[in-house]
Formats: sequence, structure tokens, C-alpha cells
Amino acid sequence: MNRVRRGRLTAAVFLLAGTAATVALVLVVLNENINAFHPPERIVNGTAPVGVTIRAGGMVMPGSVSRDAEGLGVSFVLSDFQGSDFPVRFVGILPDLFREGQGILATGQLDASGTFMAHEVLAKHDENYMPPEIADLAAHQSADP
Repeated sequence: MNRVRRGRLTAAVFLLAGTAATVALVLVVLNENINAFHPPERIVNGTAPVGVTIRAGGMVMPGSVSRDAEGLGVSFVLSDFQGSDFPVRFVGILPDLFREGQGILATGQLDASGTFMAHEVLAKHDENYMPPEIADLAAHQSADP
């Protein structure tokens, strides 16, 4: 094998190894940052991982919201209204649209006791949602001739 071919082969091998290392690194980083969505059924039947950050979605059970006397803690039950429901614990400021019977998406970890410890709660809304400030402004403008 002459020098030119050896040089090309060496460059191709290093290029291939570099590409493989880059792809492997990207896959590792993406795997660490992906939060899989789990419906209530998968959380209740035990197929959702414990101690791993995941997303859980469902409806807040009516009558299940319990706020701490002091602090920002709140507990509620998330359900799919088909028999699968589980407790959720969140400490923080809830979105304005959070209420019983409302759909939410929570990000957090499932603990060993089956309680979902949320660190982020997002409230779902329909396509006709208008923030209260804008609704008040629109109502005020429509009242003025």
C-alpha cells in the first residue's frame, strides 16, 4: 500500500470514528433530557419508572385538591376517569387555569409510595382561551360606544 492510499485510509478511519463518537454523544445527551409522557393507567399499573423524571397527564379529580395551611404545597389526584388515578404532590405556584376537573400536564418523579412528586404543572385550555386581562379589556372596549 503506498503512502497516498494509507493517508486516505487513515483519514477515513478517523473521520468515521469521529462521526460515531459525535452520534454517540448526541444520543446520550438526548436520552438524559427526554421526558416520556405516561398516562394515569401506566403510572397506576406500575409500568412508569420510579425516580426518573417523566411527564404525567390527566384530569384533576373533583374534590381532591388539598392546599397546605402554610406554604405553597398542594396535593391532588390525577385521573383518566376510567379507574386509573394517583396522588400528585406539588410545591409551587399553580397556573391560573388550574382547577378541579381541568386537564393538566405535570413533570416530576414517581416515588416508591406511588405519589407523583411534580416540579412543574401546566394547565391545559381550549382554543377559545383568553387571559383574564385581555378578556376584561375586550369587555370594557365592547361596552364603550
